Amino acid sequence: MQQLREKRREKRAADLVRQEDEAIIKLENAAIERSKSVDSAILGKYNIWRKENENDNSDSTMRLMRDQMIMARVYITIAKMTNKFDLLQKLQTRLKESQRTLGEATSDSDLHHSAPEKIKAMGQVLSKAKEHLYDCKLVTGKLRAMLQTADEQVRSLKKQSTFLSQLAAKTIPNAIHCLSMRLTIEYYLLPPEKRKFPRSENLGNPNLYHYALFSDNVLAASVVVNSTVVNAKDPSKHVFHLVTDKLNFGAMNMWFLSNPPGKATIHVENVDEFKWLNSSYCPVLRQLESAAMKEYYFKANHPTSTGSSNLKYRNPKYLSMLNHLRFYLPEVYPKLDKILFLDDDIVVQKDLTRLWLVDLHGKVNGAVETCGESFHRFDKYLNFSNPHIARNFDPNACGWAYGMNVFDLKEWKKKDITGIYHKWQNMNEDRILWKLGTLPPGLITFYNLTYPLEKSWHVLGLGYNPSIDRSEIENAAVIHYNGNMKPWLELSMTKYRSYWTRYIKYDHPYLRTCKLRE
Repeated sequence: MQQLREKRREKRAADLVRQEDEAIIKLENAAIERSKSVDSAILGKYNIWRKENENDNSDSTMRLMRDQMIMARVYITIAKMTNKFDLLQKLQTRLKESQRTLGEATSDSDLHHSAPEKIKAMGQVLSKAKEHLYDCKLVTGKLRAMLQTADEQVRSLKKQSTFLSQLAAKTIPNAIHCLSMRLTIEYYLLPPEKRKFPRSENLGNPNLYHYALFSDNVLAASVVVNSTVVNAKDPSKHVFHLVTDKLNFGAMNMWFLSNPPGKATIHVENVDEFKWLNSSYCPVLRQLESAAMKEYYFKANHPTSTGSSNLKYRNPKYLSMLNHLRFYLPEVYPKLDKILFLDDDIVVQKDLTRLWLVDLHGKVNGAVETCGESFHRFDKYLNFSNPHIARNFDPNACGWAYGMNVFDLKEWKKKDITGIYHKWQNMNEDRILWKLGTLPPGLITFYNLTYPLEKSWHVLGLGYNPSIDRSEIENAAVIHYNGNMKPWLELSMTKYRSYWTRYIKYDHPYLRTCKLRE
């Protein structure tokens, strides 16, 4: 009988060990799967080789206090349940003392000198609580509940953080709004003969270096133009074609009239005056005017209105034709053979004229590819569960970036690029092929028609990635603040901001009046 009991005990022990091993394997596998979804762009922030992680015991006092506070809360709950009011009062007193001592501290050096005494006092109370209150089931249950609550709070805070960052990214700071208003007033006070830019004969000259810049941000546009001109070997051969909206047309004109870009040529147009760009010709305009799209954008209780993933695509920029004008370059500039398209959140750091000499090998678009291993490939942007997408595109095809693109307008016309864009945009009326934006239709439209440029031409990520190598930034011809942390916003990354601000003269009267500062 005794032997039988021993065998049963051994069997139970073996079963428990096996179950534990299986549980550990499951946890490890789950951790491995989760690790696959980690964004490599931010790994640098949590690298164990970083200096702050050299000491395993760094801030150990603060961590100990937090652990004690967690256990105090557990025992407070149990003390209430078991009517141990004397112990409850002591625990609550020590918890308040620890909270006051910890305060806003972020490291051991910030702690009050009385911290060791408080830890000792709390330790004594916890020891007593363990002696009188400890119940494995109750403690485990409470800790599990606390963990679940903390997890929900983290999830909620993440959503809130995403919402606020997206909201901040959509806004124009008051100072820039002030600048735009003042410039607009000044422009319309000018007599008509003083509203013209010099060297208009250069606008259609295909032998010069032409840039397309579509923006409603005066300050951002000024940085793009200024940085390009400053780094150009011969500014007189550079021509800037700016297109803005009617709200910013006066301001954009006035800025460059009062701050001409040296010997370079500049011209400002109003997208609302492109009469050919209407809903009968342009599918995206027709879609933006539809009741379904208006409901999507403007109804707060729309079923797709919640969630951070959708929030990005509800940005007002997607309602602006300035964002979609890039698909109509030959119509906007019929006399040109080649043009360099620039976004307004870039900074030019080198002479770009060599880009006009790049042989695109019959392709239409010259761009820097953005894929690395599994990142930024077509399946990230397009819905491959749709047969139209699955039949026509490779999910592993490499993505590329807008922001600095060389377009061969002759090849564009030959291959009817705008027609291809219209075809796919019409098919995506219900947003089933891709979400809103211009990169997904760009990837589709220029599929197999994009020539990869060297990566040093265009370095991306300064608006979201804190771990870009400094040498990579400084060797780049163009740096791009793509992402929410634009350099003109307060939430921009300080470490990258100086690359942008160096091209702004903050002592300019307009900027001083509007309190624009570095």
